[in-house]
Amino acid sequence: MGIFKEKTGRKISFYFLKCWAWGFSLFTFLWFSANGAKIDTSRSYIYVGNHSSFLDAVAIVICIPRAFSPLGKIEMLKIPVFGWIYKRLVVMIDRSSRESRDHSVAELRKDLAEGQSILIFPEGTMNRSELPLNPFYDGAFRLAIETQTPVLPFAILNSRAHLPRTDPLLLNPGLIRTLFGEAIEVKGLRAEDLEELKQKTFNAILNLMEK
Repeated sequence: MGIFKEKTGRKISFYFLKCWAWGFSLFTFLWFSANGAKIDTSRSYIYVGNHSSFLDAVAIVICIPRAFSPLGKIEMLKIPVFGWIYKRLVVMIDRSSRESRDHSVAELRKDLAEGQSILIFPEGTMNRSELPLNPFYDGAFRLAIETQTPVLPFAILNSRAHLPRTDPLLLNPGLIRTLFGEAIEVKGLRAEDLEELKQKTFNAILNLMEK
């Protein structure tokens, strides 16, 4: 019964978060489109993508069709209204705390076991470099192998152009595009395949960004 109530509460929170995101879109004249591979909503995934703007959080809420649990930073809670709803969906992490990191991984593993998709930005934080992608951390790929959950790569193409990471006041209206790639199956992979899976996902996201 507890799990049922938790899942229902998450779906309700996700619905309100989508409403907030669409309201933000209308208010700011920012539009969000999703293209690429069709997502099978009957399956659970570990969504993995690039992160270069505060707008990425809005893009993924609008563009991913089914409720998911994101691994999120404490800083996101500062966003008015969004932060209040977000904390009811997100698995929070304080990367400076080993205890927090371990707790977050345990929560994500629990969500996957219950059939819930999760989302992780594998760069670990917002990309502030001039590189298209920063090196990936292992966490998302270790979870994928341990739980035998497919990885679904995505690329948010131009969010940085509409809200620069250096100045959050320079918001430019327009269209922000998200491209989804084909799911990367992990059935049969073992711990020693982690680096290969990580590189394959890195290349998939990079290829999407180049489109």
